[in-house]
Amino acid sequence: MKILISLTGATGLIYGVRLMEVLNKTEHHVSLIMSRWAKETLLIETDVTVDYVHALADQVYDNDDLAAAVSSGSYGIDATIIAPCSMKTLAAIANGYSEKLIVRTADVALKERRPLVLMPRETPLSLIHLRNMTTVTEAGGILLPPMPAFYHRPETIDDIVNQSIGKVLDFLKIPHNLFERWRSDQ
Repeated sequence: MKILISLTGATGLIYGVRLMEVLNKTEHHVSLIMSRWAKETLLIETDVTVDYVHALADQVYDNDDLAAAVSSGSYGIDATIIAPCSMKTLAAIANGYSEKLIVRTADVALKERRPLVLMPRETPLSLIHLRNMTTVTEAGGILLPPMPAFYHRPETIDDIVNQSIGKVLDFLKIPHNLFERWRSDQ
């Protein structure tokens, strides 16, 4: 698969970084776009560098490059994931405001009827957020907020992050062993 991962400035960059780390160990071709605020938030929230994240991708695109290959449906991205997805990015997607490459690629995914997975990060949610989520869902996007489960008894932050990333991989039908699945005999 050709997978596009976009990272925005919302809190929770650890989700996007972990997804990149997992996909880097697969045969899938992974492209990356990072917003300016994603780069800033990465430095605040993690101990990894922008160069580290870039090295996990097969191809890196600048968010200002609307002529990038991934801005066209003919390029053939199989799945687009925005992790984390800021409310600003969600609003732009919901309203077709493709000023930056991240939003343009989401628009392409929707118009081409290809998987678009958003991991929105905000709490509490306003009515505006909920309406934007509804609009994106009605257009074919998948909202997959990182809401941890606890039946697998997570012991570390990595356990919590891996469960949410595993849900993204499940949606894309990419095999993994990132978390223990529900069993009725627990």
